[in-house]
Amino acid sequence: QVQLVESGGGLVQAGDSLRLSCAASGGTFEHYVVAWFRQAPGKERQFVCAISRNGGNTRYVDSVQDRFIISRDNDKNTAALQMNNLKPEDTAVYYCAADFAGVFLSKDTSDYDNWGQGTPVTVSS
Repeated sequence: QVQLVESGGGLVQAGDSLRLSCAASGGTFEHYVVAWFRQAPGKERQFVCAISRNGGNTRYVDSVQDRFIISRDNDKNTAALQMNNLKPEDTAVYYCAADFAGVFLSKDTSDYDNWGQGTPVTVSS
């Protein structure tokens, strides 16, 4: 397994941009699919996006597809989520997740065995 640590969250205004980072250690990072999930207070954790092991394929939920970009740098054992034109509805704790042998770019939380602690993102109006 790998250990994941997110960073980069904060308080921003609607329309701003923010870049989240996910640092991995303890495993061979390039063997893991990486995904970002988010969880708003009182709601279930939901899929945001995912990226394949070599970075060649990505998947986004419709609500962020035009605004968010997921990327990874296997040489640095990191993944990132560039969030542009943030909206109040993007407010949530964002989690980095890694999947070694699950469904391809799965959107289900149950398919990911490795999770970071989360980093909060608050978007004000």
